[in-house]
Amino acid sequence: HIFIAQPPLYKISKGKQQSYLKDEAELDSFFIQVALENAELHINDQAPAIAAEPLGQMVSEYKSVMAMIERLSKLYPPLVLKRLVDEPALTEEMLKSESAVSDWCKNLQAFFTDEHKAGSEAYTISVREDKERNLFLPNVEIISHGITHEHRFNHDFFQSSEYRAVAQLGKKISGLIEETGYVKRGEKEEVVGSFAEALDWLTKEAKRGFMIQRYKGLGEMNPEQLWETTMDPEVRRMLVVTIEDAIAADQIFTTLMGDQVEPRREFIEKNALAVANLDI
Repeated sequence: HIFIAQPPLYKISKGKQQSYLKDEAELDSFFIQVALENAELHINDQAPAIAAEPLGQMVSEYKSVMAMIERLSKLYPPLVLKRLVDEPALTEEMLKSESAVSDWCKNLQAFFTDEHKAGSEAYTISVREDKERNLFLPNVEIISHGITHEHRFNHDFFQSSEYRAVAQLGKKISGLIEETGYVKRGEKEEVVGSFAEALDWLTKEAKRGFMIQRYKGLGEMNPEQLWETTMDPEVRRMLVVTIEDAIAADQIFTTLMGDQVEPRREFIEKNALAVANLDI
């Protein structure tokens, strides 16, 4: 085994209180928890507030789907994936109908034509026939800086658990907020047009008064911070790494840490798109 110390990436402080947080996910979770304290969401100006527990569940589901969309964005355009939350779900039966898929594509196209027209990218949504399965599927072309990128949404995507999660979230939050809907935290309130806007406002309000410090490495910490976060056996975090194939591990270490530049470049180019977190 190899034991690797895991120092926190963030330090947050407010007044005399301070906390260390492991990574961006933990930071995000902390501020979501703070944001929901004394928070109220009203779908219109006459409706009672959504109770704290169901609101918290909706926020948790929303954040989970957004994290999943971020992972899928390596394969599909992220703006399209996010928009799918607000579009009707494409069912197996609908995929068999060219007119149904065509109508769905027209709705999606309308959003990118009307709402996203100021962007630097041009989106074209069309219907592609899958003759092998007798299905009709959406096809997305994006022109960016004069270059066309094609993204094919296949049958497996619409049958996946990821798409089901997107569709289920959409049923709960798409169109939830009416014209006079608003969000409230403490004595402050804000008119919002969507669940995403409400959560964004709550999070910004939650961050008020906090100072956030991001560490790039242990060299930025003073001796006291090093002890509190990384050296104290009572509170430090240690990652246990099990090396099952010592020869393969040694080859990777040699490639990345050795004197030869070309093997290192090839390794980076081959694995670059699989990187989830990159700290430069």
